Amino acid sequence: MFSKSRINEPGPKAGEAEKPKAETTTPAAKPSMEFTPNAPKAKPAASVLSSDLTVVGNLKTTGDIQVEGVVEGDIRAHLLTVGEGATIRGEIVADDIVVNGRVIGRVRGLKVRLTSTARVEGDIIHKTIAIESGAHFEGSVQRQDDPLTVGGKAAAPAAPKA
Repeated sequence: MFSKSRINEPGPKAGEAEKPKAETTTPAAKPSMEFTPNAPKAKPAASVLSSDLTVVGNLKTTGDIQVEGVVEGDIRAHLLTVGEGATIRGEIVADDIVVNGRVIGRVRGLKVRLTSTARVEGDIIHKTIAIESGAHFEGSVQRQDDPLTVGGKAAAPAAPKA
């Protein structure tokens, strides 16, 4: 007998049932060129305070600092390197500290290293310490498992002296 023709009916035509439908793209389906916060970030270079620079005030960063000049104030950093000609008058708090120059004040760090040219006048509170032959040190040394905290709170730079 006769079958009904589907030529004029809406919907897929005969023989089109096997064909895949064309995908429609929505804004969410398009590849994103936006910034993603989980993308790896390039590690910034250390901030360098040159030998002709004098800073009066406190410095605080989560990055690295290399001091070649003079700082009169407290410093808080991840890695602090004190150059041979540098002088720091204040408290230093950092995860990793390398002293090649002069520090007058307290030093608090997970890893503290005094090289042969270091001159430190003040107490050192550390988790690990290395003192090279020839380093000059006047003060006390105290080992703590967490030298960056004071009484359970994170060490904060002291208020500037009047």
